[in-house]
Amino acid sequence: MAVDMNLYALPEGCIANVLSLTSPKDACRLSLVASTFRSAAQSDAVWDRFLPADYQEILARSKEGLELLRSLESKKQLYLYLCDRPILIDDATKSFSLEKGSGKKCYMLAAKDLMIAWGDTPMYWRWVSMPESRFPTVAELRGVCWFEIRGKTQTTMLSPNTTYSAYLVFTMESTSDGFDYEPAEASVAIGGEETEPRLVCLDPEGLQGHNNRIVVRWPYGPVQISQQEAEPAEDQDVQLPKQREDRWMEIELGDFFVKEGQDAEVVISLLEVKAGNWKIGLVVEGIEIRPKVDN
Repeated sequence: MAVDMNLYALPEGCIANVLSLTSPKDACRLSLVASTFRSAAQSDAVWDRFLPADYQEILARSKEGLELLRSLESKKQLYLYLCDRPILIDDATKSFSLEKGSGKKCYMLAAKDLMIAWGDTPMYWRWVSMPESRFPTVAELRGVCWFEIRGKTQTTMLSPNTTYSAYLVFTMESTSDGFDYEPAEASVAIGGEETEPRLVCLDPEGLQGHNNRIVVRWPYGPVQISQQEAEPAEDQDVQLPKQREDRWMEIELGDFFVKEGQDAEVVISLLEVKAGNWKIGLVVEGIEIRPKVDN
């Protein structure tokens, strides 16, 4: 005998349990179906499932996070806050946020949390404050020939069964120079196994040809080298940076997959030492690690 079931007659708690097995995006869509779904989709039981299991421990790593736990009235409010406003943790050396569609963890490693070659030498780098940065200080490049940046994290900090991408977040000063002669090499290693390196150009205009002799700005005076010595190799597949909504630029350095239960170190690297030219005028905010989202 056939039995008709009225889905809208189910108890709100039952509907909330069903919604918690979907995704944040689907829960918001289903809340438009009926008032029962709308009420269930607001419940803490649903949004607690969408938040990372260790979100309280992460938020406890900053005063701002502890204040959020005390002040926000619902788990949905907390979820949406973390999607829209990254919070600083670990003495402002990292920021934490959520990817809105999935609730996956996102981090940015501040420039202070990176290994920057010559970063502690004022002749080559200096640490400055910028009001548009989320971090107290950023790294301003005064001039280097050996350009190397590395960031490290653990897979246990990230969401399991997730493909992540790593991005250098930076901007260029009006006096920037030297980043259009030779591409930098970016790579990601997880558990000591390196993914395939990629070539990137930090200059938003890309690699440029030069009709005249090139003046390389060494710290003790200019040195001229010929066009032939500085001109980049042809037919290179080189990625260029993109503008972000927060007015910084970013360039993808690589991606990697985090397995369930995996405990490994992730090392993100950016290196350019081949060109022999002096590079100046780059400002580094940090390296962002966020879930790869299909467009």
